[in-house]
Amino acid sequence: MRDTPIAPDMTADAPERDLRRSLLRGWRRRCPSCGAGPLMQGYLTVREGCAVCGEELHHHRADDGPAWATILITGHIMAPLMLTVYEMFRPEGWLMALVFSGLFTLMALYLLPRIKGMFVGLQWARRMHGFGAEPEHEAR
Repeated sequence: MRDTPIAPDMTADAPERDLRRSLLRGWRRRCPSCGAGPLMQGYLTVREGCAVCGEELHHHRADDGPAWATILITGHIMAPLMLTVYEMFRPEGWLMALVFSGLFTLMALYLLPRIKGMFVGLQWARRMHGFGAEPEHEAR
């Protein structure tokens, strides 16, 4: 286990990082610092560092947050959709289970890496868990 602080690194001279831009870059699965390098290595593994700007990315502590948020968002979208489809068409139970299980799975698989990227972007923008200020890697 790495020994990194949980609280943001409050360096007095550190310039503020744009939260919106880093969240958008995380959604696009790009480096939160430069926006050019890929954030992920494979499906969900965050790279040790950015291949373009050299920003260290191993500090992230996304843990179970992205999975929790993905289930929360997907459930809040799919539940009303299931109710609407059932009330309008009254399909068989097995058909509802089959179709909506597949849709839920596809939606969760689409959202999970993007939400994880946003978690990493949030931590980077707020200098959490070791994402301290390094002027040569600041966002442009």
